[in-house]
Formats: sequence, C-alpha cells, structure tokens
Amino acid sequence: MRSAGTMGVQVSLVCMLVALLFSPAAVIAYDYSDALFKSLKYFEAQRSGKLPSSQRVSWRGDSGINDGQEDGVDLSGGYYDAGDNVKYGLPMAFTITMLSWSVIEYKTQLQSSGQLDYALDAIRWGTDYFIKAHPEPNVLWGEVGDGASDHDCWMRPEDMTTSRKAYKIDANNPGSDLAGETCAAMAAASIVLKSSDPEYSATLLRHARELFTFADTYRGSYDNSIPIAAKFYKSWSGFNDELLWSALWLHQATGEDSFLQYVCNYAADLGGTGFAMDQFSWDNKYVGVQLKATKLLLDGKVDPAYIPTLRLYQIKAEYFLCAALQKNAGAQITKSPGGLFWIADWNNMQYVTTAAFLLTLASDYYESAHTSLSHCTSAVTNSELLAAAKGQVDYVLGNNNRGQSFMIGFGNSYPQRVHHRAASISEPVGCKEGFDRFFYTQNSNPHIIEGGVIGGPDANDNYNDQRTEFSMSEPALYNTAPLVGTLARLSVGSDLASSFLEDTITAVDTLVGAVFASRPSQGTAGIMSTHESRQTRGRPVRKPSHTADCITITQYLVEKWGSGRHVYFKNAGKITNNCKKAITGTKFVVHNLYGPLWGLHKETECGNMYTLPDTMTTLKPGECVDFAYIQERPSKAKIFVQEACPTCAVDQ
Repeated sequence: MRSAGTMGVQVSLVCMLVALLFSPAAVIAYDYSDALFKSLKYFEAQRSGKLPSSQRVSWRGDSGINDGQEDGVDLSGGYYDAGDNVKYGLPMAFTITMLSWSVIEYKTQLQSSGQLDYALDAIRWGTDYFIKAHPEPNVLWGEVGDGASDHDCWMRPEDMTTSRKAYKIDANNPGSDLAGETCAAMAAASIVLKSSDPEYSATLLRHARELFTFADTYRGSYDNSIPIAAKFYKSWSGFNDELLWSALWLHQATGEDSFLQYVCNYAADLGGTGFAMDQFSWDNKYVGVQLKATKLLLDGKVDPAYIPTLRLYQIKAEYFLCAALQKNAGAQITKSPGGLFWIADWNNMQYVTTAAFLLTLASDYYESAHTSLSHCTSAVTNSELLAAAKGQVDYVLGNNNRGQSFMIGFGNSYPQRVHHRAASISEPVGCKEGFDRFFYTQNSNPHIIEGGVIGGPDANDNYNDQRTEFSMSEPALYNTAPLVGTLARLSVGSDLASSFLEDTITAVDTLVGAVFASRPSQGTAGIMSTHESRQTRGRPVRKPSHTADCITITQYLVEKWGSGRHVYFKNAGKITNNCKKAITGTKFVVHNLYGPLWGLHKETECGNMYTLPDTMTTLKPGECVDFAYIQERPSKAKIFVQEACPTCAVDQ
C-alpha cells in the first residue's frame, strides 16, 4: 500500500504531465509550409532599389535607386528595416546572418518545401548591398536615410522626398559592432553560396576577412561614429559580442584554427563565458556565440586544448535554454499569461522568434550528439526543446487568447492596421498628407504584407490593432528572419516534437493508471477530490452549488478541424450575471476539460477551480464574461458555479 505522501507526488506528476500535454503547443498544428512561404515572401516587400522581374510583391516598386549618389557611392539595393524607409546596416546584417544560418542548418527542409531558391535570393539581395557598402577594407557604409526626417513623413518609399544622406564608419570613426555583424553575415552567406557560386562566395569571404580585421583593429561602437543611428538602433551590448560572433562564423567558413583560438583566448575578456543572457537579438549576440561554441564541443572535432573553454561557453548556452524551459537554476525567461516569452515592451516578438530558433537548433545539435542538456534543474529531452520552440511559433501563428496570427497574412485572422508605410498607402501622397489620409484612419491597410511578424501583444497578451501602436504593430526584418529556419524544421521535420507529445501521452496514461489503480474505489467523487488541495483531502467533497440560478453559463461549438489522426473542437461560452446585485469572487468548478481554457482565471496550476479573470473581478448585473477552450473530443466541459459571491448575499 502506497503512503499518502507518495500518492501526492504521483498526483502532482500527473498534473504536471497533463498540463504539459494539453498546453496550446500540444493541441494545435499549423501549416508551417504556408508560413514559411509567406515569411520568405516578406523580404521582397522590404526590398530597396530596382526590383527584378521575378518580384512577387506586385504593390512594391523601384525605390532608393539613387541612394549614396550625393556621397559618391552606389548604395542602391538592400532592405528597409521595418515599417519606415531607412536602411540600417546593423539589423540588416543580422537578418542576413539569420537567413544564412537557417539555410546552413535546414537546407534539405527548405529544398523539400520549395523555398530554398527564395531563401538564397533573400540572402543575396542583402550581400549584394554589403559588397557595395564596403568599398575599402576600413570603410563601411552603415546607414542610408535619416530616421528623424523619415518619421516626420508618411509616404511610400517609391515616392519619398526625405533625406537619403549616407553614413559610414572608418578607421577614424570605428564601429566594431557594425563591422563585426556585417562580417558574420558575409561569412555565413559565403558558406551558403559556396557550392552554387564559388566565385561569389570567395568574394564574400574576402570582404568578411577584411571586416573582421577592421572591427578588431579599430575598436569602438558604431553609434558613436554614426550618432544619428543611436535613437533607433543603439548597440546597447557594445561590440565585444560581435567580435566573438564574427570570429566563430569565420572559423566555420574557413576552417582556420586562428579564429577558434581567438574565440577561446578572449572568451573571458570579451564576455563570452561571463555573461548569461535571456535574449538573442540584432544587438546582443552572446547566446548565439555560446550555442555555436557548444556545437563545436558537441561535434567533438576540436583540439582538446579548447575543450575547457568551450565547456564554459556551454554552461552559458544552457543557462538560456534551461531558462526558456523554466528549468533554470537561476532566473527563468518571463512568460505572458498565454505562454509567450516576454522580454521587452518594444517589439517583443523579435526575442520570441530568435529564442524559438535557438531552441530548435539546440534540439538538433544535442540530438545529433546523442546527449542532452546537463545544467537544468531537472532532466530535459531534446524533443522538449523542439516542443518549446513549436509552442512559441504556434503562439505567433494564432494559438493565443485572441486566436489571431501575429504573422500578417497567415490564417484567417491577423491585424489589419499594420504600421508600415508601403503597405498602408494605396497611391502617391505627400510627406504630411499621408498621415491624414492613411496613417490615422481606421481603414485596413490596402496591401497585405504577407509574412511580416509584428511587435506583438503586451505582457498580458493584449493587442491594440492601431498604426499608432508601433511597438506592437510594426513588422521588422529581424522578427521574421529567425523564423525561417524554425518553420523549415517544423514544416517537414517535427518528429522530435511529435515524439515528445507521444511520450507525454504514454507517460500520462501509465501514471494515471498507476495512481488510481493503487487507491480504494471511490467513485467519481473520489476522483474529483484529487484536484482539491492537501488541506481538504479527507474531508467530505463539497458538491458544486446549483443554487446560484441567477448566474447563467452558456456554451457553443465554434470550430472543428482535423490534423493528421486528430480532430479538435473549439468551444466558446459566456457567463452572465442575471442577479440583482454585482457579484465578486465567484468560483467555478470545471470538469471534463482536456485542453487549455482562456477567459477565466485558474486558481492553481493543477486544479479545476476557476474564478473571474483578473481584468474583470466583479460582474455587475447584466454583465458577462467570455471564455473559450480547445480539446480533442466533441463533448463540452462541465462548468458549475461553486460559490456565487462568497463576500456578499446574492438576491435571487
């Protein structure tokens, strides 16, 4: 006979596994191939310069074709960074690095999805520009346009009349972060293009070598040399991370030991083995450095002299990965109530897509090495890493409390008033005219910028679909770029994530059977009591109250869909206060719920007791609150009023 303590542990494990199994990431599957197709199409909407005949985004035209002329250099081409008409070198270079990394790791999947050529085109559109922007070994043009004057106008890039002045770094005005990231982009792209265009690849590698020497020899932050960039893309992390980052990419591109030696010799001085991070972005590359160094260790092909330092890098990489899984010995990555990684108010989605990409890479790196993370607070499977990445991607694609995709053009519901000049304007307008006619209106954008991932909701999963809310509604290059690799992996190769879910189902079935087989027969009431707190166990189970007849609960089926062998049912409902007085603290018991529920507040993670949501803790007479849930069975959940108003007398 098992002890009560053992029983409690088993029941807790059941709760944990069930919560994991029926999390949103486990219940819904999306068309990742379609999302991948749209994500690569997005980069064509961001193109600057003379557009090719193969251009698929027909509502864009030639723009910025004279960029650089007033400074005596051809800087046409490249990409606009987000919803404006400025070309910023640092985030653009990071975008190309991410796209190249995606192709390096998931070329087969991209080929199978028919998207490889589009990915290569997107990379080359960026590197063609970087070659122009790097006319001399110690000169790199880092910006075209002026963010301040650009933001004073709302007009298409095809019609812009704002300043196109260009800004550069050189030996007297250094920018190691900008030069380092551009080096990384060109080195990574040289790997991608080596087999298809070896001559072009060699050109990229030559530029990358020169840029690394430039960055390392003349050290400094680029925003000190191009102060006009500081308001929009200040390098808060400094330039040490880019020095390590670019050296690692050059090591991969050349195979030369000197670059790995640099990464190990300067690991502590440049912060690579000192900083533990909760983010990876166009600004902060440390986690990327740490994961790439970890892969070298896992591959087992390096000089043994480097192994102790690479293990220090691995510890920091696993700090991030464990924090993403909420299994870190230190701080965890914060999540919204709906499960979205939450880092910053401004364009939070950029950190979500990069985290999902790193989790995906780590899952495959560790799986290939036949090992797993070793620094988390509990055991981690590689399939768990991929499932965590999938959960974040699914949130982006619509598995959230709004049922809305934050990738524009994907699915049936997505924001309509995206902060994007070209997408929001249907015809030529003047600088100020565009604000009244297109920016401040409540009309939907005339053009759908497919594949653009916007800044996303706030820390509480709330979203305001307005162009004025640019921190939420603006898409950016570096939001979508990291998704390409993850979507390619999920589109044709999500076996690890599926394995994780199947293993979880098996574990739940086995553990539930073991727990309840070991208990005396108690009937339904006995099983329900397993959801009660430890303090109430042993007392008579309190039956749900049916006396609060003035509170009505209605439910209806919203949607039914299939995915493989599974059929899913989305139900919605409404709780209405028909009482004569306001009610507060109302408690509900929910039975037969086998998936996530939104709209009510769950009192404990593993319980079945709910209350009114934090945003509406009191229901006045006539008011109602909406809820919804998804589960893999046609039967609806049973919801009862446990206490109508614990702190007041309700008049029936």
